[in-house]
Amino acid sequence: MPRANSGLLFAVESVPDDGLKSPGRAVLECRDNVTFLENLPERSFQLIITSPPYNIGKEYEKRSSLERYLADQEAVISRCVRLLKPGGSICWQVGNHISPDRGVVPLDIVLYPIFVKLGLIMRNRIVWHFEHGLHCTHRFSGRYETILWFTHGERYLFNLDPVRVPPKYPGKKYFKGPRAGQYSCNPLGKNPGDVWAIPNVKANHVEKTEHPCQFPVELVERLVLSMTAPGDWVLDPYVGSGSSVIAAVKNGRDGYGCDVERKYIDIAKRRVSDLYAGRLQTRPIERPIYDPRLPGGGLRSGHADYA
Repeated sequence: MPRANSGLLFAVESVPDDGLKSPGRAVLECRDNVTFLENLPERSFQLIITSPPYNIGKEYEKRSSLERYLADQEAVISRCVRLLKPGGSICWQVGNHISPDRGVVPLDIVLYPIFVKLGLIMRNRIVWHFEHGLHCTHRFSGRYETILWFTHGERYLFNLDPVRVPPKYPGKKYFKGPRAGQYSCNPLGKNPGDVWAIPNVKANHVEKTEHPCQFPVELVERLVLSMTAPGDWVLDPYVGSGSSVIAAVKNGRDGYGCDVERKYIDIAKRRVSDLYAGRLQTRPIERPIYDPRLPGGGLRSGHADYA
């Protein structure tokens, strides 16, 4: 059951017999991330995954100049690097900043030099594609955001097998040569590539909470499963509704996160409690994308749990 620690920390360490197997621990705190990060042990986290505010005036942020925003981001990123284990990964998921005088500013482009300056090595720029969002009238509607994946050092943990996806031609075989007649695809599936089509969390999504911009759990799960091992520590310095901590805990990792908004921490706590009680609904990582043109939406179960 959940318990309070010093009135701030929230940990879940036990589950009913019908709950999760080999769960991790969740630690959530309502505090500014600089203070939170400075009180964590250095070189302890295998994965740091987050989506910071985009400086566009959402309810949970104060809009500032782009220069101030980047300085604030560098302060957080530098503290994250201190906490990262050698061989660990940082994944920074961002979209665009919209400026009246500069137009659209891709945040991954302006943040990239900060990570490089801090000695990290970029491994992928992952494109997250989704179908729902604002409908623009003076430019094409944005339907993707990016994840910058950096590692701490040349040698790093990456496990492809848990996140393989079904191959396009599962029965394809070699037609000549010494392997003629054998399957040419990996029996576990193929590499998902660096363009991921994963539904974002909107009104009809099974994971929807009050948070206006929440991670889909399956997006974080793909990173957790490929970049960490069971028992590793995962950190989100802008934890919001707690999806990153949930993705870690449900897969046997310890999840740490903070947020300055009490109502979001309360949502995260409730979701983690529901996870451990076996009540939390998440979109399965292997579920196909709903297509209204196909019978049952193209889903094996026929359930449209997102729009």
